[in-house]
Order: sequence, then C-alpha cells, then structure tokens
Amino acid sequence: MKKTVLITGASRGIGAATAYCFAKEGYNVVVNYNKSREKAEKLVSELTNQGFSAACIQADVSDGLQVNAMVDKINSRFGGVDVLVNNAAVAQIKLFSDITSDDWDNIFNVNVKGMFNCTKAVLPYMIHQKHGKIVNISSIWGITGASCEVHYSASKAAVIGLTKALAKELGPSGIQVNCVAPGVVNTDMNAELSKEDIEQIADETPLGVIGNASDIANTVCFLASDKADFITGQVISPNGGLVI
Repeated sequence: MKKTVLITGASRGIGAATAYCFAKEGYNVVVNYNKSREKAEKLVSELTNQGFSAACIQADVSDGLQVNAMVDKINSRFGGVDVLVNNAAVAQIKLFSDITSDDWDNIFNVNVKGMFNCTKAVLPYMIHQKHGKIVNISSIWGITGASCEVHYSASKAAVIGLTKALAKELGPSGIQVNCVAPGVVNTDMNAELSKEDIEQIADETPLGVIGNASDIANTVCFLASDKADFITGQVISPNGGLVI
C-alpha cells in the first residue's frame, strides 16, 4: 500500500521540488496551496501525466478549520497522512523598528501556527499507526538570526524548538520529528535579493554556490525514509558550509 505525504505550501520552490522527490519514491503526493491555485494544479498535472499519484488541496494553514477539512479529504481519499512536510511559510525584509503588530502576527500565524494546525490534524492517524514522519522546514536564520528579518528569524527559531520538543513527546509513539534549516536557496522567497547580494553570499559560502530547491528536497526525502528511522529531534542545515 502506498504511503501518503502532505506537503504544505507546495505549489513552487522547495515545496514543489519536494513533491517531485516523494512522487519518484512512490508516494501519494498531496500538494497544499493557499493562493497559488494555478501553479499547484500545473504541478499536479505534471506529476499525474508522468504516472505519479498526486492531488492538490487548498487550505490556509493558519486556519485550523481549513486544515482539518483538508486532512479529512486526504483521509477519505488516501487513508491518512504518513509523512507531513511543514513547508508553508512567508517572509519579509523589514527594519525591526518598522515591523507592525500585523506583520509579526502574519509571520507567526503561517510559519508557526500553521505547523501547529497541520501537525495536530495528522497526528491521530500517525499515533494509531504507531509510525509517522514529520519534517519541519526552518531556516538558517532560525539558527543564526538575520538582520532586518527579526520576525522571520524568530518564527524559524520557534520551529526548531517545536521540533525538538515534539520529537521527545512523540518518540514513544514511533513518530520521528526532524527539522531542515536551509541556507540561502534560489527560490521566489529570496527574489528580493539583488544579483550582487546573491554573488556575495555565494562568495562567502565554502562550496562557492547557493543552494537550489532540489538540494533541500533531497534532505527532506531522506529524513522521511526508512534510512532515517533512528534520527529524531535533529536540525539539518543544507547551507553549503555558510554556517557550520
């Protein structure tokens, strides 16, 4: 019987690359999106045209009711979620003095509360099965902090704390919880960076390049595989050596 993976915020970037990675591993792939319907449907069409099992479902992960409805649909169609990839996130570059309460709440509602909502929704099935994998996407800035991204860095640091605590709680139920904290990756989220900024970061990176979405997707797929059954509560940061 095929396993099913739910990837939040999977219409593009790291999420889309992760969807392809799991599809190639034989999973039923559920692509969650909020506003990017066209991109999500295009991705699912590409996957199904290649013979893979995929579906897309709209839900704002910061809304618990929408998340519960999404997971109910998945349970009805596929039986349950075996792997959850909490990837959905928003970012913003702004001086701390200019961050508003709404800015702060928006970042935390998606980046942290979204993980809370999705994890709560899939856990009953995983606990019943005594098996499951949860991979949370943080950021290198959740480890080191980033100037002009205090609210984003704080939210991604919270993801790391969530991961470590939940891994301890769910270990006895046979569920592994890990975190991937990417370095600078060539995705839409970093579109605000200039070409000069990207080149400077690449120069400061020991491997001499910035990452791409597939670099992160491969790490996520490894943590969800049987090869990672003895790994839980860990933070893996594919960053080219920028931070060691």
